[in-house]
Amino acid sequence: MTTIGCIGSGYIGGTVARLAVAAGYDVVLSNSRGPETLADLAAELGPRARAGTVAQAAAAGDLVLVSVPLHAYDSVPPEPLTGKVVMDTNNYYPERDGQIEVLDDGSATSSELLQRHLAGAHVVKVFNNIFYKHLGSLARPAGAPDRSALPIAADDPAAKAAVAAFLDAIGYDTVDAGPLSAGRKYQPGAAAYGTPYGSFDDERGTPASAADVRAAVEAA
Repeated sequence: MTTIGCIGSGYIGGTVARLAVAAGYDVVLSNSRGPETLADLAAELGPRARAGTVAQAAAAGDLVLVSVPLHAYDSVPPEPLTGKVVMDTNNYYPERDGQIEVLDDGSATSSELLQRHLAGAHVVKVFNNIFYKHLGSLARPAGAPDRSALPIAADDPAAKAAVAAFLDAIGYDTVDAGPLSAGRKYQPGAAAYGTPYGSFDDERGTPASAADVRAAVEAA
């Protein structure tokens, strides 16, 4: 896979784009405000990055990152994502998103909502449990003794494998948390949310090994 489509290019989306470009991927950036608002970021990332519309990023991506506020999840276009692996960074914050009954009563997770909307895609929950500054600073080459891990959850084994390969390329090991419903194990309030990578006050963060992250996920 050579192209990452970013639907949402803010703190997490922009950080993933930087890591992807550094690892040799092409990136298509997009947001709800239009390509012209991403010209500076695209220029900063260099010739492997370009700005486009949401539809263009969705169509161009071999892997597609969805990093929009949860309340806007149904604005993501389903058709161009049919058959594709979608990396979902979302979390549910009621103070921002409003109350969502199926999330409040625990009958669904935020990623399951996105999967229902993108019925033809293969959603993988990833990047939602780490501060964006830590995500940028903790990336390490394969085999580094202080390499960190990120949890993933998905219902499709091939989608998990594709995302694990991408994580490896950008500097992270993977902890398989289980099916998409298991994303609740590293959502806000869970032990694996933020804490393994240190305080948000420390912009560099603390490396968290696969064993550390697995223990935090299992603590849920």
